Amino acid sequence: MSMDLQLITCPASASADELVEIYNTSLSSVFDLHAPVKSRIVNFSRSAPWFTHELRKIKTAGRVLERRCRHSGLTVHKLAFCEHQKAYSNSLKDARSQFYSSLINENPGNSKQLFSTIKHLLKPQPSSSTEATEEQCNSFIDFFRSKVDSIRSEMSSSPSLLPSDANTLSASVLSPLHLTEVQESHVEEIIRKMKPCTCTLDPIPTALLKSHIPILSPLITKIVNLSLQSGCVSPALKVAVIRPLLKKPTLDPEVLANYRPISNLAFLSKVLEKVVASQLQDHLKHNNLFEKFQSGFRLAHSTETALLRVTNDLLMTADAGSPSLLILLDLTAAFDTVDHTILLERLHTTIGLSGSALKWFQSYLSGRTEYVSLGRCNSRQLPVSCGVPQGSVLGPILFIIYMLPLGCVVSRHGMSFHCYADDTQLYIKTAPNPSAAMSCLTACLGEIKAWMRNNFLQLNSSKTEALLVGTPHQVQSSSITHLAFDSQVIPLSTTVTNLGVRFDPHLTFNDHIKHLCKISFYHLKNIAKLRPTLTLPDAEKLVHAFISSRLDYCNSLFTGITGRNIQKLQYIQNSAARILMRVRKYNHITPILHSLHWLPVSSRVNYKVLLLTYQCINGHAPPYLQELITPQTSTRPLRSNNSLSLQIPNTRLRTMGDRAFAAAAPRLWNSLPDHLRATQTLACFKTGLKTFLFIKAFPTF
Repeated sequence: MSMDLQLITCPASASADELVEIYNTSLSSVFDLHAPVKSRIVNFSRSAPWFTHELRKIKTAGRVLERRCRHSGLTVHKLAFCEHQKAYSNSLKDARSQFYSSLINENPGNSKQLFSTIKHLLKPQPSSSTEATEEQCNSFIDFFRSKVDSIRSEMSSSPSLLPSDANTLSASVLSPLHLTEVQESHVEEIIRKMKPCTCTLDPIPTALLKSHIPILSPLITKIVNLSLQSGCVSPALKVAVIRPLLKKPTLDPEVLANYRPISNLAFLSKVLEKVVASQLQDHLKHNNLFEKFQSGFRLAHSTETALLRVTNDLLMTADAGSPSLLILLDLTAAFDTVDHTILLERLHTTIGLSGSALKWFQSYLSGRTEYVSLGRCNSRQLPVSCGVPQGSVLGPILFIIYMLPLGCVVSRHGMSFHCYADDTQLYIKTAPNPSAAMSCLTACLGEIKAWMRNNFLQLNSSKTEALLVGTPHQVQSSSITHLAFDSQVIPLSTTVTNLGVRFDPHLTFNDHIKHLCKISFYHLKNIAKLRPTLTLPDAEKLVHAFISSRLDYCNSLFTGITGRNIQKLQYIQNSAARILMRVRKYNHITPILHSLHWLPVSSRVNYKVLLLTYQCINGHAPPYLQELITPQTSTRPLRSNNSLSLQIPNTRLRTMGDRAFAAAAPRLWNSLPDHLRATQTLACFKTGLKTFLFIKAFPTF
């Protein structure tokens, strides 16, 4: 097959569209030649997935020995049958172990795929007797299209008045963006780092393409560079296959509203988008055009950094004596209703794109088509006049550019906010004048809704949540009981889910930790069932994928929580260690954690806070976290001036204020040895910090 791929020739004067056609037809013909698709009707009964043909032969031989033993009754035949059964049992165990090991090693770091695979193995779902039809595919595409059309028609029918500068931003662009050609080595590096996901639009499987990168990279590089030069995107790369995905497993699969449209694009299209996305990201970063409080799809930004800043502000406000009102806004089909005209105007006026760069994005957004695919059936193909593909590389970046003016709208009212893609949260202190704060909040929400209406975004007020955050006395004495918004009364919630973390009014995280324990022990129960057939390295991968990742997710928020909650999290880690090492629950856990070199939960929390502090000091953290860290200075020439110590803010309420990042991080940082604080490289700091915390957690080790 490699020889056939090397024979693919391209005319020197071919355009980008012609090269894409040659790429698709040539690879398809080569793949069909060596691996043609054949349809066969196979009747079989459901059996264990690891039960191979060799095991079936061993089982058949055992049946023969069993019949001989029963017929003759001789001891020699009985011993032969027992020995065979022992060998058969060992063969079954080895086959299961190899099968699970191959599945785990095929999905390194992919917890979602591991979860679905393990769930299917533990509880196999009965195969569906009904196959999808073309009528069902058309029903899906019609439903998704009518939903977007109804939202846009509702937005167009009732325009809202906004200040003249509400929809525009003037950017003093220091340097224009020119889409430059890329080298073949750069394209090869991009392909190697991409996931081996295959779309039905791809001529060959992505795994096969990645195994022949040196042969195909010259053609792919030529297609990418011709597209950047001409400012045009081939129509073949603007087709999206929609896979309806059920929002939650518990929802009714017969209701179309319970599905979310996920766009799958051709692998070649993703490579082209990655090249453009990297240059666009560099342009935005170089000219400081990002929204400061937008944490979605940005380097060194994450849901944890976003929640850490929001939690810090809420705790410090409560420490100052005022409760805060937190509002979580919900958008309906935000990515699907983006207006292309407004987006292109924003790229031109705000981002400063012009010439061939703006022409490329115009070509990228225009002429797109999509269709729904279920099994072997496809719907009719429809043109796309709005929205950005959710499964694309450029879609999320273009969406946060589309949302840039929203920050100015919120800041005009003096409110604090934070965004992660389309998830927007507002918060404002309500003391000493709650009525003034509520009027300011109402005006801000009204202008936000008007801005979104003008930009064809629908704010779902029925799913908007509000939470009053403060100390128990502050929350109980507050006169705020509800929020009036868009002719609806939104009552204050007792718990809200904010980017995967459950917030309660006092930020104790009791409900979040309770839910975390429930989910973790559910996965530990499943891992315990598989543990006898897994090797130690494979079992450890499962534990890290399902348990450690959950314990470490946003664990910097757990600084200063009650010891009871820390102990609950420690029980999860202890149970995971015992299942992994296959010891009884009464065995002492400290030697087991020693052997695994696992930090206790409290030390893992400190490690995350210290790591974020180090990144803030060295400029690798988001700016909204860096501004919370203040180096300690003195007017007198002291030896401590060169120790990289941090200034500790004065807090009144130790139960809440000490948990704020601005207060907790300096205390932990200043407690480190001088050689760790003076470490120049991140790798050396991580190694030294882990060793220091491990010795501190286990002083007898």
